[in-house]
Amino acid sequence: MSRTIFNPNGKNSFTSLVVENYFVDKTVFIGKTIERLDSSDRKLIAFTRPRRFGKTVTAHMLASFYSKGADTKNIFSRLNIATDYKKGTDFNYEEYLNKFDVIYWDLNSIKGDFTAYQCDASLHIEGIDDLVDYLQFITVLELKQNREFEEKISNNPLIGKKSLKQALVTTQNKFVLIMDEWDLIYRDYREDEQLQKKFIDLLTGLFKAYDGLECFSLVYLTGILPIKKYNSESALNNFEEFNMLSPEPYEEYLGFTEEEVEKTVNKSDSGLSLAELKEWYDGYRFNGKDIYNPNSVALAIKKGKCRSFWSGTSSNEEIIRLINMNFDGIKDDILNMIAGSMVEFDFETFQNDLVSIDNKDQALSLLVCLGYLGCINAGDTQRLAFVPNKEIRSALNSIVRKQPWYNSLPIIERSEKLFQAIKNCDAETVAQIIENIHNSTYVSVLGYNREEALIFCLIAGLMWSIGTDYECYREVQSGAGFVDLVYVPKIKVDLPVLLIEFKRDAGADAALKQIKENNYVSRYCSDRADNEVVMIGLSYNSKTKEHQCVIESLVQ
Repeated sequence: MSRTIFNPNGKNSFTSLVVENYFVDKTVFIGKTIERLDSSDRKLIAFTRPRRFGKTVTAHMLASFYSKGADTKNIFSRLNIATDYKKGTDFNYEEYLNKFDVIYWDLNSIKGDFTAYQCDASLHIEGIDDLVDYLQFITVLELKQNREFEEKISNNPLIGKKSLKQALVTTQNKFVLIMDEWDLIYRDYREDEQLQKKFIDLLTGLFKAYDGLECFSLVYLTGILPIKKYNSESALNNFEEFNMLSPEPYEEYLGFTEEEVEKTVNKSDSGLSLAELKEWYDGYRFNGKDIYNPNSVALAIKKGKCRSFWSGTSSNEEIIRLINMNFDGIKDDILNMIAGSMVEFDFETFQNDLVSIDNKDQALSLLVCLGYLGCINAGDTQRLAFVPNKEIRSALNSIVRKQPWYNSLPIIERSEKLFQAIKNCDAETVAQIIENIHNSTYVSVLGYNREEALIFCLIAGLMWSIGTDYECYREVQSGAGFVDLVYVPKIKVDLPVLLIEFKRDAGADAALKQIKENNYVSRYCSDRADNEVVMIGLSYNSKTKEHQCVIESLVQ
């Protein structure tokens, strides 16, 4: 049997990535785990995040650093753990480099091996009937192949084919355990409660029982879902957890920071700008820090083009399932968040699985963990959910437009009515629709009396009627100033250019007057001579809450 679990040799996705021009050095995180080694209350850490957020690369990085089976000094000697971490102190990374016995569990790969084992009757071993049995069996087998542990394990009559804890205790050794895709059983075997209980019993024996816990210097779990809860308590509540709902103080290790993205794109020859990458992949904000989707940034730099790399992931089926459950009007919430709103939720009752979802709070919590939504802290267990960037907006937009109920939703009908009213220069209808949106709960979190809220109302109102026919721009230079909002047709000449100016407590006439006096139309008269230009002035009175609209069309 090749050595894949005990003391891996360090050849993995991390060591392959180091030489690429889009590599971002996150090795300071190793130092954060070194600080936890052999600590009685900090050596158990669960660090979960969505697919394509570097979970496996980080796990491979830790394995390559700690494993006795690896020889990686030539790699780490050039990285931040050696050059920058605790610079100026007596810290020496080499004291920890390749000095630990590492058990590395990649449950996804182990599941693949188990599937092959199931399919070949000649491999079957009595008593090894499920994935948890197989996980223990192959780990014990690799430990027995080690000369240091072979005799101790073999001479203990209580150690059987799947007596993993007893085998670890018998070695009288300390291990670093790294588990990737820890939540696979809760995702791929979501209906198999017996297997889930067997798995959690194994982990409880290893990490909550004193004799099991003493076998480890460090345990690092990573996956998509936080640790499973039972009756609102975690089955492994001695783990310190960091996830998309609550990552502090490790926010910068969830993905790429803006500084890291800027540095990486500047040294590449991709032709991309930071602004493009920010629009597409930024938006996961924690304590004021902008966090980018790392995999998407790397792919965009590699391919020289920003696009959605999110579509097609297997988690799409989860959001389709959750939307169609329509807890407390979650369909409307998703549509409004795609348009730019925020929705408040409480993650306290989320059970950290895919099955125990029976209200909107739990559904939104899951969507944050899956990466389809970002969130910001609103106090205690309250969060504000939002669509973080263009990549996710594009993926969600594509998903909802394919649903059979899409065209029948009131939001869609309202959007079509608004666009038609604009084209017909029906200012009264436009003002009424915008007022209805402005007075909705989706705007309250934006601050009712901010001009930003009014801009959102129009963007949200038009989102579902303009489809992919328009590009939307804000604060565009034109004529003698900057127009607040512009919709420019991508190709079709039979669609109008929309120029919109907003005013608060000044009247819609003043907004339209500004468009004319500053000659905002000049740019679009010359560039798009065949397109009608519709000038729209929108205002609201912060005291009376009255909305006004005036519209004029310039047919060229």
